[in-house]
Amino acid sequence: MDFISLYGESAKTALGFFWKSGWAFILGYFISGMIQAFVPKGNLTKHMGKANLKSVSLSTFFGAASSSCSFAALAATRALIKKGAHFIAGVAFMFASTNLVIELGILIMIFLGWQFLAAEIIGGLILIAISSMLIKWTYPKEWLDEARQKVEGEGEQLEEDFDWKKRMKSKEGWQLVGHKFVNDWKMAWEDILIGFTVAGFVAVLVPASFWSALFLADIQYLPNWLVTLENALVAPFVAAATFIGSMGNIPLATVLNENGVLFTGIMGFIYSDLMVPPLVHINAKYYGWRVALYIASIMFVSIVLTALILNGLFSMLGIIPESQKAIAELTQFKIDYTFWMNIGFILVTGWLVWLHKQYLQNHEMKMMKMEGGGKIKRVAVTLFIIINIVGLSAFVYTQLL
Repeated sequence: MDFISLYGESAKTALGFFWKSGWAFILGYFISGMIQAFVPKGNLTKHMGKANLKSVSLSTFFGAASSSCSFAALAATRALIKKGAHFIAGVAFMFASTNLVIELGILIMIFLGWQFLAAEIIGGLILIAISSMLIKWTYPKEWLDEARQKVEGEGEQLEEDFDWKKRMKSKEGWQLVGHKFVNDWKMAWEDILIGFTVAGFVAVLVPASFWSALFLADIQYLPNWLVTLENALVAPFVAAATFIGSMGNIPLATVLNENGVLFTGIMGFIYSDLMVPPLVHINAKYYGWRVALYIASIMFVSIVLTALILNGLFSMLGIIPESQKAIAELTQFKIDYTFWMNIGFILVTGWLVWLHKQYLQNHEMKMMKMEGGGKIKRVAVTLFIIINIVGLSAFVYTQLL
């Protein structure tokens, strides 16, 4: 294929990724909006101040009931720590809010299958348990005390408690759902755009031999345990190099799956969304570089150990996924269940946007202050939009020839 054809096919594949998962995003963020609007959180935060099972469990529940946006996860963690949450609880919240949320699970089910969904849930809990123990064993009290002092007076207050039954029956409660839905999309759309575009172009332009060499897929003389360990160690660095957070890395994980990367490497890649450089930099702004690098180190070790434990557990149960989903099949545009689900959930989106506007008419815009990706990310988003528009034009051009 010539350059124009490859370019057009890459953009079409990127759009195909989003087409396949569009309804799932809407459903996931709709459910997330309901959880955020109707699940009382005010009484939870006062029980998160200790490094015990109760504190970590509540933080995990709170994280799973929050937005999946990586940037929002960091901002919410800062607010929790400001209100007295233990750092162990804060890290548990971060992992839960980017690995145990409903929208991520739906996306994994569509692109990777039920084994990966089961692994994501089980591994997410293992990840939180391991990171909690590592922090408890290595706790740098002086560093973390200084970090807590740094966030004093920063961040927004978390929402107080309320009567969830009364709110669920009220018009204002559902307007809040629409507001949460729109705000989640405002926070996540840039990561989704970048992630899906990168995945589309990587799927078409990067040869399978590259992934085979990087993850030692075709080297026969190495023992299997060594290749498994290498996959677990390399995956977080690959994830960091993509600069993609949370939801945007699932299509690229699908590309890895299609190209023979081991189950261990794929899970390690998925779990590493909080290790991308922009997010580490934001943690440095919040807590200072010592603590930011300490958190990143804890994450890296926890991710590697979790991926290896999952591999051993799923091997023992005989459920490690062997079939590889073909990208070309996943990204096809046709009149099937995806088409009708997308049409239906576009209507749901219209209703939720209307609720959001109704909410704004009666309330001031109150949204947690959140660090974004900065000027570089804004430039990258603009560039990716242009790349997609030109690419789709190239695809249409090649089809008309």
